[in-house]
Parts: sequence; C-alpha cells; structure tokens
Amino acid sequence: MGDGLVQARDLRKRFGGFEAVRGIDVDVAQGEVFGFLGPNGAGKSSTMRMIACVSPRTSGSLQVLGMDPDREGPRIRARLGVVPQLDNLDTELSVRENLEIYGRYFGLPRRHVRAKAAELLEFARLTERAEDRVEPLSGGMKRRLTIARSLVNDPELLLLDEPTTGLDPQARHLLWERLYQLKREGVTQIITTHYMDEAEQLCDRLVVMDGGVIVAEGSPAELIERWSTREVLELRFLPEERPAAGDLERYAERVELLPDRALLYTADGERSQVALHAAGLRPLSALVRRSTLEDVFLRLTGRTLVD
Repeated sequence: MGDGLVQARDLRKRFGGFEAVRGIDVDVAQGEVFGFLGPNGAGKSSTMRMIACVSPRTSGSLQVLGMDPDREGPRIRARLGVVPQLDNLDTELSVRENLEIYGRYFGLPRRHVRAKAAELLEFARLTERAEDRVEPLSGGMKRRLTIARSLVNDPELLLLDEPTTGLDPQARHLLWERLYQLKREGVTQIITTHYMDEAEQLCDRLVVMDGGVIVAEGSPAELIERWSTREVLELRFLPEERPAAGDLERYAERVELLPDRALLYTADGERSQVALHAAGLRPLSALVRRSTLEDVFLRLTGRTLVD
C-alpha cells in the first residue's frame, strides 16, 4: 500500500445496522499534521478509534506504521501517542507521577522514565508544578499534561482528539506552540477538531467528513480556493429593508441569506460594497473579510444542527 504511516482503502465501520464509516481512503505521510473535520456523527471518532487500534474495522484495508491492526495491535499501540477528547489523568497523583507511572506501562527503565518526565515537564511548562496533585490544576495545565503524557514513549504517531476543546485563547495558543514544536521535531500528528482556525493553523492536509464519507480533501488553502471565494462581504440590514437573494446575486459569485445577515462570496469585497452603494442599497453595517475554512466547512456540511 506504500510508505505512509497510515493508509486506508475502502475503510468501513458498522455498529449493528448503522454504518458510521462508509468506505473512505486515507493516506497520512510521515512528518505531516493531518486533520479530520466534520460535524457530530460524521465518522471522525470511529475512524480515529480504528487507527488507534482500539476498535476493529468492519471491512476494507488499514495499515498503521506498516502493520495490520487486526494482527499487530499491541505492537502498533506501543508506538502511538493518544490524547483523548477528555482528560483521563490520575487526579490523586502528582504531575510528575502521572508521567513516570504511565511510562512504566511501556516497560521503560525507571532511570529513562525519570529523565523523560523531566524533559516533558519542561516541554509542557509544568516543571514548577511537578510535585502538585493534578486535581486542582487548571484546564489548560491538565491538557498540557495529557499531551506530555502521550509523548512519554517517544511515539512515531500522535493522535489528538479535539486537543483544545474548552480552553481559553491563551491556553489554546500555548498548546498550538507545543504541537508546532512537535511537528518540527518530526512527530506525525492526526487531529480532530471543531475549531476551524485551529485546523488552518496546524494542519498540512485535512479531510472533511460528513455522513461517514469524505466530501473534500486538501490543504486548508486548497480547500478555501476550491470551495469558496477570496473574500466574503457580510451585510446587515433592517428587517424591513433586507433585499432578496436575487437582488444581491449580481454583486457576488454566491449569496447566502442568514436570519441576521447576508453573506456575499466574492473575489473583491470592497468592489462589491461600492457597487451595492451605487445601486442605492444601504446596509446597517458591512464587513469585508477573507474566506476561511469555516466557510468551506459550512458549505460542505450545511448549517443545520446535527445531534
């Protein structure tokens, strides 16, 4: 199947009569940061669990680190690092003990584990809290510790399930710095996230999943170029003065009317705004911004809430 760290062909996962993953192809190259995006129920978590060798595939082919998870799951897991969506630290232990005891699960020598724990405490900026219990730490500190713990075995592949969910902006940016450092050190990463700015910042390539299938694939810049326009003009009108979509279409490549605003997808937002003004359309406010991965995501998966 080639030299990729993760390779899947026609990968499927069923739970009874429900098919959560419906025949996807995935290739993750060594050293890259690869992302899975999609709404709830898209099949991201099921795919990640198959890659992590904790959920067997129903059909299709899958290789992780050149091995078949069905036959060599323990060997693969020994070379993975996993950051779950919810922290599962031992809250009664100290920060340092969480690292050292976890390292012993991999059969690593005590001296090596102690040295590695000190290195990871520095990496996670937790050296000063090394002897503190985990339970009273802030959410950002716990998340940094969870990521540090996932690195105790020097993994070749790091799986991160929504690594910054629930964190404040400062903690998120610090974690981004840590993950970027790992990328520079050659650690391959697979990330799921609901934050589109996070995917743009971290991912070299990504796929958008919806309904168990891949609906788009590429780098963030490629996806924006393919599925959106260079800029978006956001307009807000008084309810009684809001024009119909047909009245706005001449000023943009695509128009989307939302309850609170109109979105005009255009190559030049300022030019569209001038043309609107010349035509006598006077919005309460107008904002020109660049297209983002969120625009792509919503176009591909819709704005309807999925439970």
